[in-house]
Amino acid sequence: MRTVKSIAAMQRLALKWKRSGVKIGFVPTMGYLHAGHISLVTEARKRVGPKGKVVLSIYVNPTQFGPKEDFSKYPRDLQRDTTLCHAGGVDIIFAPTDTDMYPRPEGYAYSTYVLEETLSQAMEGASRPTHFRGVTTIVSKLFNIVLPDVAIFGAKDWQQATIIQRMVRDLNFPLKIVVAQTHREADGLAMSSRNKYLNPEERTQATILWRAIQTAKAEVKASKAPLAAARLKQKLAKLIASQPAARLDYIEFFVPDALTTATKISRGTHMALAVFFGNTRLIDNARL
Repeated sequence: MRTVKSIAAMQRLALKWKRSGVKIGFVPTMGYLHAGHISLVTEARKRVGPKGKVVLSIYVNPTQFGPKEDFSKYPRDLQRDTTLCHAGGVDIIFAPTDTDMYPRPEGYAYSTYVLEETLSQAMEGASRPTHFRGVTTIVSKLFNIVLPDVAIFGAKDWQQATIIQRMVRDLNFPLKIVVAQTHREADGLAMSSRNKYLNPEERTQATILWRAIQTAKAEVKASKAPLAAARLKQKLAKLIASQPAARLDYIEFFVPDALTTATKISRGTHMALAVFFGNTRLIDNARL
């Protein structure tokens, strides 16, 4: 395993592999890795085989953070991440710098962005208005640098993965997107680098996201007719409010691929929610 920081060096490697018929699996991350990330690496390896190459990028992308969000304090530990990648079977860590990814030579300001205009408007897009512009831009750049045959995203960020799938289709990127299942802690909390921010009390209460999902699943399973979304939202909001540290951002029910709002809920409807615990904002989702 090796770490590559230069865009040109990464592109040269990728082109060399392409010419030799070597398949490339790609896992884009912002670092501070956990078992969920390594599960994506395992999926990438399965897709490209033992003779393929697995590239994992580590880059905390400034353009997907709002002005009052946690960019400056987002956890970073390249040495720790390198150890996990080595154990997980990564071939290349791609770790570029801001200067390389968003060049600003004298007299020139970076000004080219990729924008998806439909799927990115609700949920995370409504709560974080510039977030998905940053995501689609950086992922497009990474695809052009790493040149993967397959890229693996986690289902925890369902809206993000759906937007990336749409972008790949609309812009004719020659690769396959795979959405791997959410990796969870033993108590159901979805693994996230931001879980590190939680104090012990908040960490205990954060399981309310999974409990809310489980409650919604039980309601759907028990009902013989479609449920009113507004009524179920009200019930789940009350459940979340039972946790003193929790502050609800949103609960949404939607059609999983189109991300269109569902006013009636039945089997197959998707649910997503975002909840603050102190200053830490966590998200989760599941198909009901």
